[in-house]
Amino acid sequence: MGDNNIDRREFLKRVTNAGIAIGAVTGGAFLLHNRDEVISAGESIAKVKDFRITGDVLPQMAIAKGDSPARIVKAAVEGMGGMKRFVSRGDVVVIKPNIGWDRAPEQAANTNPEVVAETVRLCYDAGAKKVIVTDMSCNDPRRCFFRSGIGKSAKDAGADVQLPKDYKFRKIAIKGEVLKVWPVYTVILEADKVINIPIAKHHNHSTLTLGMKNWYGLLGGRRRDLHQNIHMSIADLAGFIRPTLTIIDAYRILIKNGPQGGSIRDVKMMNTVAVSTDPVAVDAFAATLFDKKPEEIGYIVEAYKRGLGNINFTELQPLIISA
Repeated sequence: MGDNNIDRREFLKRVTNAGIAIGAVTGGAFLLHNRDEVISAGESIAKVKDFRITGDVLPQMAIAKGDSPARIVKAAVEGMGGMKRFVSRGDVVVIKPNIGWDRAPEQAANTNPEVVAETVRLCYDAGAKKVIVTDMSCNDPRRCFFRSGIGKSAKDAGADVQLPKDYKFRKIAIKGEVLKVWPVYTVILEADKVINIPIAKHHNHSTLTLGMKNWYGLLGGRRRDLHQNIHMSIADLAGFIRPTLTIIDAYRILIKNGPQGGSIRDVKMMNTVAVSTDPVAVDAFAATLFDKKPEEIGYIVEAYKRGLGNINFTELQPLIISA
């Protein structure tokens, strides 16, 4: 992992020399269908706030390993200082898992339901007034929420489980390099804190889908258009939504045929959860679980270039916990 500890100038030099293609911002870049779309004069523009905790320094990352998904997420959060560091009494917390697919937990296409449920419990223990669990599924939402196990486990833990509704999307100015205006699920506007809980898995367009890619599940519109310049659009979303915490579920990872998967043969047990206040660093760590270097993943590179986090995750001196 010593190769990860490079300064920004040296990193950008290596990326340029390696010819990593992220996609041009101008010139030959693909344009999304609404890149130049403007909001009419009579339509209000909502603002998504920054959900990060200010003033904190350490710890910034904890990695827990063990046989119980609930136990390792609890251990990792405790290693970060406990959920009370992030959630205050009376907070409304939005938890964003990946519930995209009509798949069972063993198929590793969705976030592990035990990881989600334990996070809900930790938020309530910290004093949260309300915890909302939601996602914009790719398959039929009712089937996804049921078969993934997340709907029941989150509800049993006390969460307000919300299936997406068309009327809850509003066009919001993202102001990214590629994404200018896009329909966004307004549940994000209700939140005091936001916790991102993706599953780590292979993706046929972006190589991997980790934390930053998981924000696609808060967007409406035509998802295939997001894939036209996928690394740039993921980085746009990483700059648009700044979460309180990212919890990467790598208890099981999908090593090929993602993001939907289907075959148990494509699943690898890693028994790992990684928690961080730095969304770039935690994605960079998760990439190594697939024997990838972070600089091989275009959106991790782009987010680092934009100053959204540290690709050199070892500089965060992550705590390693056995639970």
